[in-house]
Amino acid sequence: MQLTFADHHAGLAWEVLRITAEFVQGFEFLSNLERTVTIFGSARLTEKDVYYGLAQELGRRLARAHYTVVTGGGPGIMEAGNRGATEAGGHSVGLNIQLPTEQKLNPYVKEGMGFQYFFSRKFMLDYSALAYVFFPGGYGTLDELFTILTLVQTGKSNGAVPIILVGREFWQPLLDWITGALAARRLIGPDDPALLHLTDDLDEVMRLIRAADDCADEV
Repeated sequence: MQLTFADHHAGLAWEVLRITAEFVQGFEFLSNLERTVTIFGSARLTEKDVYYGLAQELGRRLARAHYTVVTGGGPGIMEAGNRGATEAGGHSVGLNIQLPTEQKLNPYVKEGMGFQYFFSRKFMLDYSALAYVFFPGGYGTLDELFTILTLVQTGKSNGAVPIILVGREFWQPLLDWITGALAARRLIGPDDPALLHLTDDLDEVMRLIRAADDCADEV
């Protein structure tokens, strides 16, 4: 049997060991991080884009409030979040993916880990955070968003952790579809659309994160 995501030159037993080792290393890496906020978004947006600037500013604010900024470690929105955190003297973390085109960690990551497998990296990005903040992005960003929504909806993840969408112009059509096509047909629960917080206001983003932080301290 050959796994579609596996190294075609490695045996199945070796592949399983590599996967297990990556999870163990990932858990060990995350165990040393505190007060994490995970930022997601497109790798394709440049510093000329308004959302790059917003992600950079959010990274600064989080660092000044002593949160750890975690991203996928690549360019675009990920770079912006790490950049803001680093410029403010904060803890800037990147969980990168090793690709044939060799996506390198952006220069603003101060502590990073590289992953061979998308699914293990994705798990680590989703594993533990005080909040998940989504800027506009493509398939990868949407994949992360719906994975986290599914985990919360099914009770596999903490529903008190806010899922924040930054960018009304970009995200509103998706929310309209979720409400009109999914909730209206009872394909999801009537309260499920409320799992998402939509805003353009970074002050509101910080309020949501601080509220989640306060709840975590009470547990």
